[in-house]
Amino acid sequence: MEHWKRTIEAGNRCYVEGDWVQARELYLQALAEAQVLFGRWADHDMAVAAFVISHHNLADLHLMLGQPEEAAENLCASHERLLQALADASLVEELRTAAMHHSRRTYLELLQFIAEHGAFPRTDRLLGAPQRHAGQRRSAGAADPGRHYH
Repeated sequence: MEHWKRTIEAGNRCYVEGDWVQARELYLQALAEAQVLFGRWADHDMAVAAFVISHHNLADLHLMLGQPEEAAENLCASHERLLQALADASLVEELRTAAMHHSRRTYLELLQFIAEHGAFPRTDRLLGAPQRHAGQRRSAGAADPGRHYH
């Protein structure tokens, strides 16, 4: 977990410095590690948090780059994985509890994202919303750098 923390912190420094390419690379590395740790790390809450933070930091980066649909993909992937963990009775109760806890935050983040940037096909599918017309989508603006989940 320490390696993940160092990687995400390095990505955050690159994000603040405007080094978008390196920030993306580090966030992707952190996500890959978090995916491996999910369900395997002794501290289930921290493992789930690492997974969510990795996805949400990537989403923030995509928003900063004016790529809201890619941001939506990351937010949805995070929330969807937590819902899958909740439904998987084969997982230990502590992991499912951690997934439940963090799914509240990922759900609220999705709702906030839709309110600010409009819905996209994946957000509609995940949340069961009726299909919207592209004209109802808000224009992409720069993300608030303070929105990081960490």
